[in-house]
Amino acid sequence: MRESHSQAAGMLPFTVPESAYARLLLYAVRRMAAGGLDDAFAAQAMIGGFGVNFRRPLVLLRAFMGESARVAGKRLMVAPCCCGRMTGDERALLSAVALAQEQPEMAHDRLAETLGVKCCVGLLTSAQAVAASFADLGMPLTLALEV
Repeated sequence: MRESHSQAAGMLPFTVPESAYARLLLYAVRRMAAGGLDDAFAAQAMIGGFGVNFRRPLVLLRAFMGESARVAGKRLMVAPCCCGRMTGDERALLSAVALAQEQPEMAHDRLAETLGVKCCVGLLTSAQAVAASFADLGMPLTLALEV
């Protein structure tokens, strides 16, 4: 039992972000990773988080997730939606989005390392758009996620 607990702790080394904004992003990422880009639960979460202004962040997050799947050189580990901890891959994606506008080089490096590719400028652009959509609607991720 202890061995499986330590193995699970190694796969989920980070706690979920304290910020509601970052948790919304994490939940939507997890839902889209599990249920596809058109996942209804992800859309419902975005409606709940943004109200009538949900379309822009939802569409941009779908583009980000689609682009990450397209360019990825390896499979990413994503935890179940109800999990109170995060994988390293999830943390890297969230922190890259949070850094994308202010520190694009660092965000690009983090995305490239996480996805196992040398260059992912298109994905960085998508991350910047997602971060801008959250910030424009009063949910800035740069202050919400400790990197």
